[in-house]
Amino acid sequence: MQQANALNRLDRLPVSRFHKVTLLAVAFAYFFEFADINSFATTAPKLIKLWGLTVDQVAYVTSLSFVGMFVGAIVAGSIADRWGRRRALLWTTLFFGLSSFAAVFSWDLVSLGVFRVLTSAGLSAMTVVGVVYVNEMYPSAIRGKYQAYAIAIGICGTPVTNLIASAVVPLNDWSWRLVYLWGSLGILLVLFAGRLKESPRWLESRGEHAAADAVLREIEADVAAEKGPLPEPAPPVVGTPSTKAPLRLLLRKKYLFPTLLLSVLWMTQTIGFFGYSSWAPTLLAKEGFSVEKSVFYVALTTVGAPLGCYLASLVTDRFERKWCLVGFGTVIAVCGLLYGLTFDPVLIIVFGFLVNLFERGYTALAYAYSPELFDTRARSLGTSVSYGLGRLSNAAGPLIVAALYTGQGYRAVFCFIAGTWMVGAVVLAVFGARTRAVRLAEAEGKRVGVPA
Repeated sequence: MQQANALNRLDRLPVSRFHKVTLLAVAFAYFFEFADINSFATTAPKLIKLWGLTVDQVAYVTSLSFVGMFVGAIVAGSIADRWGRRRALLWTTLFFGLSSFAAVFSWDLVSLGVFRVLTSAGLSAMTVVGVVYVNEMYPSAIRGKYQAYAIAIGICGTPVTNLIASAVVPLNDWSWRLVYLWGSLGILLVLFAGRLKESPRWLESRGEHAAADAVLREIEADVAAEKGPLPEPAPPVVGTPSTKAPLRLLLRKKYLFPTLLLSVLWMTQTIGFFGYSSWAPTLLAKEGFSVEKSVFYVALTTVGAPLGCYLASLVTDRFERKWCLVGFGTVIAVCGLLYGLTFDPVLIIVFGFLVNLFERGYTALAYAYSPELFDTRARSLGTSVSYGLGRLSNAAGPLIVAALYTGQGYRAVFCFIAGTWMVGAVVLAVFGARTRAVRLAEAEGKRVGVPA
């Protein structure tokens, strides 16, 4: 049959129940990703007391977790390209949920470390697939906003988990395990399985036009039943089918530069964010705050995270994403530095709140920005490789933080984190591509610049 015209048929759909259910499903997966991603950070202060762990041992487990994230991100790209976005989203979420459940039964640091590496691989894989899935299922004019909405809902998993941890971790010598049990509930995404559609754009990119058309007809029928007759889509643009994107594809000029740029973006975001979030409870405890207070203070600061995603939703489709990222990154650097220069509980909470607010906004913007630099053929691969390299870079991050803390002290850690954020902001300002004109052209049914 003729080309299914997936992009233009999806672009002319009004927001409907289909979009909202898809948003809810992706946000559910994000919720338990963010719920689980800092589980070790919230339980580490307790394990230092129970198992006699050192800061260096905590650093090694955290570093290995990022190796797991790298592997998960790379594998996710292959899975999503070969078996589809929908199945990949379900499988990766199921994997990290079961791995977190296994961590409940950890008996020593080694076993917990193994389970955390597996969990981290699943978390990273799910994130890559979720980012690509939202990019391909929503109209060009609103995809950034809905990416931010999904993360705004999902990021609530961080403060909820931290508050749960602050309540249950101090109860007794085994209650820290409940934090990992909570994180495993992401497996309930299977309840949405029947409501999720495969990406027609992925099917079309493989030359499966009949399958793409069938999915589009289902979506269009649901939307038309709710919203009335649909406008005609813009004419299709002929593309070349591709069943697999080999890794060497990213060495081509049109893909190499965005891959390198996004690798820097995700490296600085990963080291900057996890350098703060993974270490804040432990370092506060090491500086004399009780385990209960350190976890509670950090839990309060993470309340800013959902607000940051909402802030991103207000600006992401209205302004150039590149400059939004530069602005957010600069604010994070300043607030992160001020956080590290004070031991006043109120100021710790205030600056920590601002770091979480703008960092989660930054991440929401980056999730929308990253896949836009690639066409459908390279989108999953390019996103997964750059995101994976970012996560892999932080295998060294915890070791650097531990060395700085041991050798130079608490404040040096936060100077390093602030510097990392500034490097990312400067690189984006100088080399970042603009994507707003392309999005506006797509919304008008035109095709210019970077293919979507």
